[in-house]
Amino acid sequence: MKDPLETPTPDPSKPTIHSWRRVLRTSLLEKAAFRNAGRTALPWLAWLRRRTRSSELWLIAVATVAGLAAGALAVTQAKIAHGTQVALFGFDPDERLSAQTFVAPLRLLAIPIGGLVLGLFTAAILRFRPNHAVDPVEANALHGGRLSLRDSAFICGQTLISNGCGASVGLEAAYAQAGGAAASWMGRALNLRRGDLRTLVGAGAGAAIAAAFGAPLTGAFYAFEIVIGAYTVANIAPVAAAALAGVLVAKALGSTPYLIKTSVVAISSWSDYLLYGLLGLVAALFGVALMRTVAVADRWAAKAPLPRWSRPAIGGIGLACLALSTPQTLSGGHGALHLDLNADLSLKVLLILLLMKSAASIISLSFGFRGGLFFAALFLGALMGQAFADVVNLIAEAERLDPVAASLVGMGALGVAIVGGPFTMSFLVLEATGDFTITAATLAASLIASATVRETFGYSFSTWRLHLRGETIRSAHDVSWMRNLTAGKMMRRDVKTAPAQTGLVEFRRRFPLGSTKRVVLTDETGRYAGIVATASAYAQPPERDVPLSTLAVNPEVSLTPELSIKAIMTAFDETGADELAVVDDGGEVIGLITEAHVTRRYAEELEKARRELTGEVA
Repeated sequence: MKDPLETPTPDPSKPTIHSWRRVLRTSLLEKAAFRNAGRTALPWLAWLRRRTRSSELWLIAVATVAGLAAGALAVTQAKIAHGTQVALFGFDPDERLSAQTFVAPLRLLAIPIGGLVLGLFTAAILRFRPNHAVDPVEANALHGGRLSLRDSAFICGQTLISNGCGASVGLEAAYAQAGGAAASWMGRALNLRRGDLRTLVGAGAGAAIAAAFGAPLTGAFYAFEIVIGAYTVANIAPVAAAALAGVLVAKALGSTPYLIKTSVVAISSWSDYLLYGLLGLVAALFGVALMRTVAVADRWAAKAPLPRWSRPAIGGIGLACLALSTPQTLSGGHGALHLDLNADLSLKVLLILLLMKSAASIISLSFGFRGGLFFAALFLGALMGQAFADVVNLIAEAERLDPVAASLVGMGALGVAIVGGPFTMSFLVLEATGDFTITAATLAASLIASATVRETFGYSFSTWRLHLRGETIRSAHDVSWMRNLTAGKMMRRDVKTAPAQTGLVEFRRRFPLGSTKRVVLTDETGRYAGIVATASAYAQPPERDVPLSTLAVNPEVSLTPELSIKAIMTAFDETGADELAVVDDGGEVIGLITEAHVTRRYAEELEKARRELTGEVA
């Protein structure tokens, strides 16, 4: 009979934990050797790294190359998605899906089938990469501009499938993702500083948007306002160069800009600006309601007792039903915007289209189709602006507002409410019309919409989705340096400890005056039990011999190693303490942090971030 205590003989055919460790160690060593060999074999790359890190002109050159790549990627994705739509829905390649007057019901089955393909594709990828993919806004805010090429390819694939099968989502998120990822890869290959890498990611994303719209100013300010989160002298040249490069390469590849040139009635009355300001307020309230509705619908869809991979297919059925009424609910709405911008639609038709397109966008996003609300917001804003003009003219019993002008202003205002970026949307209108009076009205409405959203809601659509995941960012401002300042990294490990039941006499014997400023107490199980200041112990009468626990402060307050500097400073403010202990999961003391050290480190990092933002770091 086999002895149950006998050590079993390992099976050489089965991997053990030690063999896995050896494999992992070997793999890491091989990767390191490969990187070193690459540096040795490519001396020009090392030279380029040094030049780019030391010269702003070289950074501009790299940003221009990133812009060329971003523009080419944007045009490629647009052609793939449009070609897929043409093949599935059978319309003229020179037209747009949302501009069709009718789509055969049998062809609308492509939407739920495409949703099924998307669901299975997503499930297969997430099985091997369960972590969520990072977009350019999150990368710049939380990861110092680092974007994964594989995750970005996954996002672009999801978006192409979603848009290609007709879901009511735009491709702008995929454009920005691909452009930002290409720029991030270049920046990491050149070992750029965090500030330069963030600028390069913004330049790549902005160049992709500029290429899509044929609007370099729009792309540049998309980078400034939405991806980088700041407009400075240090980042204007790289971003502008990338945006121009993106537009040039898009034109060279035969891309047609989304927006058409249109003529509008010039705005001359100050009262019209007041009405457009009111339109900005309406757009803000509608945008907030739309974003909240998407979140609620997403929660309802997640709670449904259905496999996650089946959700896009089920949502596709709902989209197909909407498309039976009008194909304008399909895709991003580029063709529908062109079609409706100069059309004389009745107020009833405008409101129906507004509600149906909103419903299509909500269904698409909540049921798992990938994409964004960028162009959907523009299309919805154009419908809202026309409807607003009709209502005003109906009340005034005169042609008070030009419907086309109101459509453009509403497009910009709702775009700001959902996407963000008042100057981005204003320059989009300027480059579409060339009319400065319309641009001024759009800017006024956009600023009102932006202020209202910030006051009542506080998020754009991209940051709202991050908030639902538990993040706290409200813009692309770089806060990743704050996450690196954790209690575990800033604490002092040489902590003097003593049992809480130690008497004062014994304490004075072990810790003479001047040997330490404070002592951390532990209970009988070794857990944290408070802090005693050496001065307070010596202030007691010499004949008094009470346990140190009677002098302990903050026995119930401690920090954990993963806490960020923001949480640490909040703890100091709430307790009024000068020092706090850091404990592990078991409550044992592993370090100590003082408020003075935390404040000094915060000030140092804040100044460093400011210098990086303004380009003062050499």
